[in-house]
Amino acid sequence: MGSRGNVGLTGGIGAGKSEVARRLAELGAVVIDSDRIAREVVEPGTPGLAAVVAEFGEGILLPDGSLDRPGLGRIVFGSTERLAALNAIVHPLVGARAAALTEAAGEDAVLINDVPLLAENNLAKLYDLVVVVDAAEATQLDRLVRLRGMPEADARARMAAQATRAQRLAVADVVIDNDGPLEALEPQLLALWERLTGG
Repeated sequence: MGSRGNVGLTGGIGAGKSEVARRLAELGAVVIDSDRIAREVVEPGTPGLAAVVAEFGEGILLPDGSLDRPGLGRIVFGSTERLAALNAIVHPLVGARAAALTEAAGEDAVLINDVPLLAENNLAKLYDLVVVVDAAEATQLDRLVRLRGMPEADARARMAAQATRAQRLAVADVVIDNDGPLEALEPQLLALWERLTGG
């Protein structure tokens, strides 16, 4: 494979995965953020957006022609069938873009694939190492409501739509405990970085 590691990074909503990804990027990792790529592949003018509109109708567009993400979210989060239809469009596009970024990363890169639905979509086998950012459900809920301003019912629904904590931990090679303050993350991340870089 050439690179020094192809790592899958995941964690439940509100667990702090984005903070871990940001910090690993600061240490020198190449972070491939599938959520960001998923937004890019359905921007106005893309074949991805055209395919989503063909599946879900013009009603999922905002007046400026961009995707109404909250509106689409309301359609798919309550329906496994509609979510599967959306994933069938977006996932191959994200995969192709991630593959291109991986190719461009270079021989010695430590690749961190930020994959929110790694456990849900049985993707663990694609990675040399799976890192799970873990926090108690009460902590996740508190962060979503207090820090992101999400209504509690919405936060609970989002959490329920994801894999359970046990399902995520079952695929983990490394668990980053993010139930406490940010300072508690640092030694864990440095230990992980040492493992990934062999030094």
